[in-house]
Amino acid sequence: MSLLSVRELNIEFYDHDRPERVVRDVSFEMEEGDVLGIVGESGSGKSMTALAIAGLLNRHDMRKSGRIEYMGKDLLTIPREELRKFQGNDISMIFQEPMTSFDPRLRVGTQVEEPLRVHRPEMSDYEMREAAVRTLASVGLDDPEKAYSLYPHELSGGMRQRAMIAAAIITEPRILIADEPTTALDVTVQAQIIRLLEKINMDSHMAILFISHDMSLVKKLCRDVLVMRKGVVVESGRSEKVYSEPENEYTISLMNAIPKKGARSYRPEDNDLSEGDIVEVDGLNVYAGRRKQRRLIVKDASFSVRSGEIVGLVGESGSGKTTLGKAILGINKDVTGHVHCNDPYPQMIFQDPYSSLNPARNVGWILEEPLKLRSGLDRGQRRDRVLEMLETVGLSPDIYHRFPNELSGGQRQRIAIAGALMQTPKLVIADEPVSALDVTVQAQILSLIRELKEKYFLTVIFISHDLRVVYSLCDRVLIMKDGVIVEQGDTDDIYGSPSHPYTRNLLDSSD
Repeated sequence: MSLLSVRELNIEFYDHDRPERVVRDVSFEMEEGDVLGIVGESGSGKSMTALAIAGLLNRHDMRKSGRIEYMGKDLLTIPREELRKFQGNDISMIFQEPMTSFDPRLRVGTQVEEPLRVHRPEMSDYEMREAAVRTLASVGLDDPEKAYSLYPHELSGGMRQRAMIAAAIITEPRILIADEPTTALDVTVQAQIIRLLEKINMDSHMAILFISHDMSLVKKLCRDVLVMRKGVVVESGRSEKVYSEPENEYTISLMNAIPKKGARSYRPEDNDLSEGDIVEVDGLNVYAGRRKQRRLIVKDASFSVRSGEIVGLVGESGSGKTTLGKAILGINKDVTGHVHCNDPYPQMIFQDPYSSLNPARNVGWILEEPLKLRSGLDRGQRRDRVLEMLETVGLSPDIYHRFPNELSGGQRQRIAIAGALMQTPKLVIADEPVSALDVTVQAQILSLIRELKEKYFLTVIFISHDLRVVYSLCDRVLIMKDGVIVEQGDTDDIYGSPSHPYTRNLLDSSD
């Protein structure tokens, strides 16, 4: 008998004019100790499949059919009371974004203990606390006692993800579902999380179902893989074989969308770049906080950016990349040193367009707003300019009347790019603009940035932690660590012969 057997799983929604089947006849099995990857873009049905296994799909406008058997029991048909005995106990789940999964009002330790309070009520408070601290230590938190007493916002992104994993494994489940657990994490932290999942699998023989849009990550962790598209499994097999010899056209497109070191798709020639610098930074120090909390974030930064080039600014979270970008734009004003930007209208593309776009306004209003700062354009001219820009970023005119929540992640990012270009800047600072996107959408946005760079002769400072993306896009690279630019130079030189140990570590983590 298999540990988990999924047979002809179908999931349909009835909240539209006609039923929408988001998962179609999905079947697979898992044995104890298996590590299975499910790969696909947003909307492929991979997360819906995982949520169904975890028993977390209970909407009234949904219908599920088929079988999900755990130890011979069909999780789709057993009584709700019996299903709860398995949820968070035998079958646990790590969610994509721990900051939204954790309760911000409760300390981390209290939330890590929660599965024990539900499934091990006989344990004393002291025993639960000891178990939580022990589990926090097992997932690699250096000071588990301190982490236990902190609130979620007081942990870094990598620490929060480790705490989320601790909450998922504290009951020693037999199946661990990891839904995009490394999305938007730094490459070094991402590599640490993958190694942690490998260790959990080896030490406890726990079966892991790993959900991702990145085939290269699945290859590192998983022995087997299912590739899903529009709710259907289009290819399956050993990860190594699917990675090296994909057969389905969709799988091939996923593979081709992964930026690869050593195969840059864009190599600028010297005559692509105009003479002169659009940005000059000399001895820049940037501070944050006030009075006793005032801290030095960026330390003695010096570099220049030529007109028409794309410069990558690379480093882990907390390295000072975004703070430096905002200082160049004049958003961060607590600075010493010299910054000269030869552009009166520099713009920034933010990491999360969903939080930077006004949810109460439609796209037309959002894109017209920057034009109101300039005189001489009436309402009709502003509308024409918006429609022209929508076409430029590859969106249809009907997007004009939509609201941000009605758009996909890729469409929202295109709107954010369009907004940054409305005042025709010479300089754009793109802050992690593709970090949370599927690899195929990511490839589309990178291609769009290249096209816009050529069309408008843009200069782009591209902030990222993804070394593969930076290599495929950027002419030069600045490497930041703890607020200091530790290395800078042409992309090929940095990637081919890095001189700083931190750069070498970043490159090793991205392999």
